[in-house]
Amino acid sequence: MNILVTGGTGYIGAHTCVSLLEAGHKVIVLDNFINSKKDIVGKIEYITNKKIQFHEVDVTDELMIDKIFSNYDLDAVIHFAGLKAVGESVIDPLKYYYNNILSTLNIAKACGKYGVFNLIFSSSATVYGENTVPFVENMELLPPINPYGYTKMMSERILMDISNSNPNFSVSILRYFNPVGAHKSGLIGELPKGNPNNIMPIITKVAKGLYDKLKIFGNDYPTNDGTAVRDYIHVVDLAEGHVAAIERLKRGTHIYNLGTGQGTSVLELVHTFERVNGVKICCEIVERRPGDIAVCYADVSKAANELGWKTKLTISDMVKDAWYFENKI
Repeated sequence: MNILVTGGTGYIGAHTCVSLLEAGHKVIVLDNFINSKKDIVGKIEYITNKKIQFHEVDVTDELMIDKIFSNYDLDAVIHFAGLKAVGESVIDPLKYYYNNILSTLNIAKACGKYGVFNLIFSSSATVYGENTVPFVENMELLPPINPYGYTKMMSERILMDISNSNPNFSVSILRYFNPVGAHKSGLIGELPKGNPNNIMPIITKVAKGLYDKLKIFGNDYPTNDGTAVRDYIHVVDLAEGHVAAIERLKRGTHIYNLGTGQGTSVLELVHTFERVNGVKICCEIVERRPGDIAVCYADVSKAANELGWKTKLTISDMVKDAWYFENKI
């Protein structure tokens, strides 16, 4: 298949491009490098020994998106491009609403115009809000507690309505949990610009001596050790979930959780990193962070049953690969 991947040099996008290429697909990648680097294109090609078509494009630019669609005979689109920092979305919500929703509208409009009816959307477990765990795809969504979550919920609604209005559309909405880790080569991994918002790059930079300590946001949650619980998934497993979804698309809208189905607390993640890598992580407990919930993990049975997909890699694999990547930077 000829697959357009928006945000294809980002953390999850780059790993998915690798998995798609290894599965025999061709990829056309769009990115504006707002949260990635230009050398990722070459690294994807080096890992896979395959070429990709790349265009430096901002997906909020409707005219450029139209031009890309007119120049390629596309079979499907995977739409990753979007801002994703929960904390930043609370501080600057308009930036998130503009970027994330407009990019989805532009992609959906182009898909309809050019008859590209196979679409996978990069969503998030944040759409569940403060729901009862495990999160199940058919449960009623509660209001997200941050603007980032609302942008994902609104984008999901847009794609559902488009699919309902046009029976030709096959839309898979993939709700991610917490991706960590890196490719086994150490060439691609999580490398945000500026100060990291996610936990693993902070842990690895503390381990490397670049940061003094890891700030843990709250130890008074109703969990075993008081720290927040998340469903951490290896980014390579997550990438393979996209390959499974693209190869099993069917008419209508279908929603899948991509996670492990297991919750791990922040302290458990830190202790696993220390044990596996033999490095001590200095931590400081600080106040809770706005927009965070206490416990979040997935029911992953639907993805297993309908996509034939389940995770293979463990928390130990995640921390080992993340540390290897950090030391290759």
